[in-house]
Amino acid sequence: MPTATTAPELHPDRLLPPDPAERAIARRLYQRVRDLPILSPHGHVDPDLLLHDQPFTDPAGLLVTPDHYVTRLLHADGVGLDELGVGAGALSEGAARRAWRQVCEHWSVFRGTPVRYWLEAELVEIFGVTDRPSAATADRMFDRIAERLAEPSFRPRALFERFRIQVLATTDDPCSDLASHAALDADPAWQGRVIPTFRPDRYLEPSRPGWPAAVRRLGAAAETDTGDYDGYLRALEARRRYFAEHGATSTDHAHVDARSEPLAPAEARRIYRSALAGDATPAEATAFRRHMLSEMARMACDDGLVMTLHCGVRRDHHPATAERYGPDVGADIPVRAELTDALRPLLSRYGTHPGFHLVVFTVDETVWSRELAPLAGFYPSVYVGVPWWFLDAPDAIRRFREAVTETVGFGRTSGFVDDTRAFCSIPARHDMSRRLDAGYLARLVADHRLGEDEAAEIATDLVEAQPARVFKL
Repeated sequence: MPTATTAPELHPDRLLPPDPAERAIARRLYQRVRDLPILSPHGHVDPDLLLHDQPFTDPAGLLVTPDHYVTRLLHADGVGLDELGVGAGALSEGAARRAWRQVCEHWSVFRGTPVRYWLEAELVEIFGVTDRPSAATADRMFDRIAERLAEPSFRPRALFERFRIQVLATTDDPCSDLASHAALDADPAWQGRVIPTFRPDRYLEPSRPGWPAAVRRLGAAAETDTGDYDGYLRALEARRRYFAEHGATSTDHAHVDARSEPLAPAEARRIYRSALAGDATPAEATAFRRHMLSEMARMACDDGLVMTLHCGVRRDHHPATAERYGPDVGADIPVRAELTDALRPLLSRYGTHPGFHLVVFTVDETVWSRELAPLAGFYPSVYVGVPWWFLDAPDAIRRFREAVTETVGFGRTSGFVDDTRAFCSIPARHDMSRRLDAGYLARLVADHRLGEDEAAEIATDLVEAQPARVFKL
């Protein structure tokens, strides 16, 4: 039995089915995919991390502060985000140690969560730490991880190779010159593939503070006058081409809803003028944003970039937190999603266009079987995005497969996306997905609904061929 300070070893059959017959099949399927390379077509790792290849500074700065999955649960348990170093930049050793202690002293809040699963996998499989986090072990664990981070084999590039990452997509502002990506590509010592992703939300939503200034920056980056609506469209088209020329294969959109009603050209021009002057009403700003979602689909049909849509989240739900710490610190909360009518205008125009790929993600699992899978079961352009954010958890992933497979099988789903800023969690997240898919497929084999040879082919495709095809990698 493990002691209060010694963690149990990671069980080799973790997340596999408890039924002995299914587990035996799942083991064989998992072994087929366990060591395959990682394709990460949607994430938020900073490319400068790999460009400069500097040693990670401390355990908290690597494993805690950038991971809002970790910090939000601690915040809910009464730990201030400032105590975790959120928004503070580089931490002193004392501040980093205190932040790490908060994780260890509040370890119980992670019980039963995927965050616990990822962190344990990182600690054991990457750093060789077998202590159970607690007040008694916090400093010893901190020192052990810090020692490893000082070793050359724990620098970012070395870990990139160790994690077997074949493709890593970042998320980038349309005005970015993508200098870090270009420098990586030009570095003869770098053999990896890191590609940008076009994320235009702030330029499509006139309701956002500072939108006129953002549009001017867009025009400057595109060397195009955005003083009128037609120039604005040309600027977006130019920046999309720039991204594609620098390796991007997709665009990412994260609006609160998926509605896509187009405006008449004259009305779009009128609202655009009003928005630039700061006179657009909230209703007009929303109508323009929905219109621009359809415009993004039109542009995708022209330039071939995959369109990914992450909808149904109320960003920065707590204004005081957003004002103090900025976005992406865990204060984003899901809202109910509607897709059938919302996407109909967009899909009526572009849903059967050759080469158009639309990957739709939602954190409202009630629409998986009712709306999203049926849409993907008719439109050749639509793919069901795998569980994301609040739903990239073992039980939710199992529910996902049960909800969508009978309608669309496996070939209309996206392949796993880790959607993470926490670099060291990437292999743990992908391994979790591979284990769960092996378990689901094992049940189909045990039910005599699939041959094991077919299940092995599907398991491999979900890791390799499917994300490569869907995201045009």
